[in-house]
Amino acid sequence: MCRWAAYLGDPVFLEDVVAAPCHSLIAQSHQALEAKTATNGDGFGLAWYGERPEPGRYRDVLPAWSDCNLRSLCRQIRSGLFLAHVRASTGGATSRDNCHPFVSGRWSFMHNGQIGGFERIRRRLEESLPDALYAELHGTTDSELLFLLMLAEGLETDPHGAATRAVAHVVAAAGQAAMEPALKLTAAFADGETLYAIRYATIGTAPTLYAGELRGGSGRCLVSEPFDRDGPQWAPVPEGSFVTMTRAGMSVRPFAPAVASLALAG
Repeated sequence: MCRWAAYLGDPVFLEDVVAAPCHSLIAQSHQALEAKTATNGDGFGLAWYGERPEPGRYRDVLPAWSDCNLRSLCRQIRSGLFLAHVRASTGGATSRDNCHPFVSGRWSFMHNGQIGGFERIRRRLEESLPDALYAELHGTTDSELLFLLMLAEGLETDPHGAATRAVAHVVAAAGQAAMEPALKLTAAFADGETLYAIRYATIGTAPTLYAGELRGGSGRCLVSEPFDRDGPQWAPVPEGSFVTMTRAGMSVRPFAPAVASLALAG
């Protein structure tokens, strides 16, 4: 599965999270410590907020550790809110359109996890999208589709409710396909002002998520795994949580979409 990091606070250079720490996101791309696979080499991406309401974005299919452009951009770009992701594919080709973060208007989104049995319910989920959002579907990943489902469910005005309804929609689609829901979701998303995150699974253990302060106290981070073991005291975010982070602080509330277990025949 993937590794990601998100930052909110005073503007800092992206390299302070992505490249400089001893266990930076680039280091995690070839030596993750808390993922199913140590290597996350199926592409990478950045989304950062600056002077405009919509985020800038850079994505490519090279492994993060071998892309000199990524290091150069991270050394020059300063932002007070950004998302960074390195990909280990659980489905979907290695292509730029399948690399995170995904962007729609002022929103950006990235994900670590998967929708089990996605190919059996993909068509049903895609058909539920309004035409305008379906036109924004460029890749083939479950992550991008989940993001668009959240937008369809009212992400602009109700992030917690939209995410809850989108996940419930995925669970319902699994039920209609006579499958037990098997969704693992650790995601981060932002609107240019506020950073949100979810850690949730319908089965097994959800992928890891930690919260902590950037060294020097300039801002807060949400990460798949700590990037500086000698830095801040990283706090694990419990499973079944919805995180809201602003420049004033961070809150955690339960995330528990309704999940009905199915009694599948033979």
